[in-house]
Amino acid sequence: MLKPGTQELLRTYCASHPALADMGPQLAACIERLTDCFAAGGQLLACGNGGSCADADHIVGELVKAFRIRRPLDTPLAQRFQEQGADLLADRLQGGLPAINLGAHSSLLTAMVNDVGGSCMFAQQVVAYGRPGDALLGISTSGNSEDVLNAGLAAKAKGLWTIGLTGRSGGRMEGLFDLVLHAAADTTEGIQDIHSAIYHAICACVEYQRWGEC
Repeated sequence: MLKPGTQELLRTYCASHPALADMGPQLAACIERLTDCFAAGGQLLACGNGGSCADADHIVGELVKAFRIRRPLDTPLAQRFQEQGADLLADRLQGGLPAINLGAHSSLLTAMVNDVGGSCMFAQQVVAYGRPGDALLGISTSGNSEDVLNAGLAAKAKGLWTIGLTGRSGGRMEGLFDLVLHAAADTTEGIQDIHSAIYHAICACVEYQRWGEC
C-alpha cells in the first residue's frame, strides 16, 4: 500500500504531466510492486536500445543513489563503517536500490552480438543475473524490439515480474509483459518524452516509499 505522502507525490506528477493524467492506477501498481521487490532483497534489471538504453541508464542513476530526498544509510550499516574508522563514508554514502542497465556492458554485449546474435544479448544477462522475485523493465518505443522481447521471455522463465514501457500501440509487448505502460504518442521522440515523465514519477515514488517520512 502506498504511503499518504507517496500518493500525494504521484498525484502531483500526474497533475503536472497531462500524458500521465489517466495513468495513476497503473503507476501506483508498478510502484507498489517495485517497492515490494526491493524490500524483499530483489533487484531491477532494465534494458532498451538507443535512446531507450540511455533511459535505462537514467533510471538506474535515480535508483542507485539519492534522487529527490535524503537517503541515510541503514543504522547497522552506518555503524559498521564507523567501527572500521570510516566515518566519512558513513556520512557521505546513501541508501541505494539495486538496479542494473543491461545495455551498459560493452564487452559482454559485443561478444554476444559476435558469437550468438544481438537478439539474445539482454536475455543472456537475465539468465545470469535474474532471480525469482526480481523485476525486469523493458523499454521499446515500438514494443517490437526483439532483444527486449527475448529478455521478457527469459524473465518469465526465471520467475521475474516484468514491466514494459512502450508507445501507444504496445506492439508485441502486449500480452508478454505483466504490466505495460503506454506513452500516448506516435513519434519516437514524443514517446521518449513521455517515458521520461513516467519513470521519473516511478523512481520518485519508490524512493519516497522507502525513505520518505523517516
